[in-house]
Amino acid sequence: MAELILQIAMGIAMLGVLIAAVRMILGPSAADRAVALDTLTVISISLIVMGALFAGRVIYLDVAIVYGILSFIGVVAVARYLEGGL
Repeated sequence: MAELILQIAMGIAMLGVLIAAVRMILGPSAADRAVALDTLTVISISLIVMGALFAGRVIYLDVAIVYGILSFIGVVAVARYLEGGL
């Protein structure tokens, strides 16, 4: 039962990736594209964590944490650039 729920969650996350990718491509402004990129990174972190659950490998959780930290730093840098602070 738990595996079925995780598979459904992965399917919903993949649908979110598709929607966010479309917003990133068609976004009318740079801010929309930045938000879509941040959304994609959050969804990919959740997919990495779900993959760790499926594979039973704890090391993937460390990868997700590092990816989350780098994603946060990248989004802050993009936001500062869009505001004209860099």
